[in-house]
Amino acid sequence: MPCQHHDPELWFPKNAETARRAKALCRTCPILRPCLDVALNTEGASGVWGGELFESGTLVARKRYRGRPRRDQTEQAGSAGSVA
Repeated sequence: MPCQHHDPELWFPKNAETARRAKALCRTCPILRPCLDVALNTEGASGVWGGELFESGTLVARKRYRGRPRRDQTEQAGSAGSVA
């Protein structure tokens, strides 16, 4: 099982790249589904479980990590101030 052979911090990602890596490793695990079931039934589950990211017991579809804003947000902000 990947979670037993890698740094435990990997399963509590601080950025999108680490989250992708942890999820990819999870997907190779023979107990992926039971692991995911445990997280779904555990109040307060956090980190990567069964190839998915959880935060305070909630499945996170897409986490926004700290850093620069998405490109489409900066483009919208720039065009909002222009007058036609």
